[in-house]
Amino acid sequence: MEDRKRLVEKYNATKLSRETIGMRIAREFKDGDYVNLGRGLPVLAADYLDPSIDVFYHGEPGIMGYGTGYTSDEWQDIDMVLHDAAMRHVRPKPGMVFFDMGESFNMLRGKHLDAAVIGGFEVSEKGDFANWALKYPVPHSGISVGGGFDLVVGPKRCIVAMTHLDRNGDAKVVKKLKYPLTGAPQHVDLVITDLAVIEVKGPKGKKEGLVLKEFAPGWTPAEVQALTDAHFEVSPEVKVYSL
Repeated sequence: MEDRKRLVEKYNATKLSRETIGMRIAREFKDGDYVNLGRGLPVLAADYLDPSIDVFYHGEPGIMGYGTGYTSDEWQDIDMVLHDAAMRHVRPKPGMVFFDMGESFNMLRGKHLDAAVIGGFEVSEKGDFANWALKYPVPHSGISVGGGFDLVVGPKRCIVAMTHLDRNGDAKVVKKLKYPLTGAPQHVDLVITDLAVIEVKGPKGKKEGLVLKEFAPGWTPAEVQALTDAHFEVSPEVKVYSL
């Protein structure tokens, strides 16, 4: 118990920044990909894309091919109409297109997207995912599922980006979900946190377990395991978190 308490304190003092997670998410995309970025950490990836590649970002409100977000000192340039799934105002980009929300979700459900990145509460050792709750963080304050059901199932890859621990210091990569399941079971392919990059092995619907691929600087795989409720294998090619 004392050792875990020490590790939680270390995590709180040294965990990677939100911007660093955004940079790491962006490394998962390749030229020509169609990608949905969900609220929270996922939308930050649009700001750190390799300029040598072109990725088409899809937003549930009905926008495809938008650019990066604005910095705080660019408020006079903001187009108030253009926003992503997080209601963050984004830059127009040549070739950007618009459509209604029904068509937007048809793209998701028709499996036309290469990847979706979504924030969440928990991922299980078999790739189950939770991003909503009826009573969180206090009674009578629910967190809605949003487009989560479609984002988990529709795209070819489902990537979850979240903090490794919750506000109480409890693990969010768990053996079994405590929150309600989002979408179908065993559909998460990769988990990116402020401590580790963890692959969920196996095809969708038939996941076989977790593999640690990367860990944060200053940490060891054993320390990451101590802060992870679910067991993971350590990849023979495991390495320090890279950008």
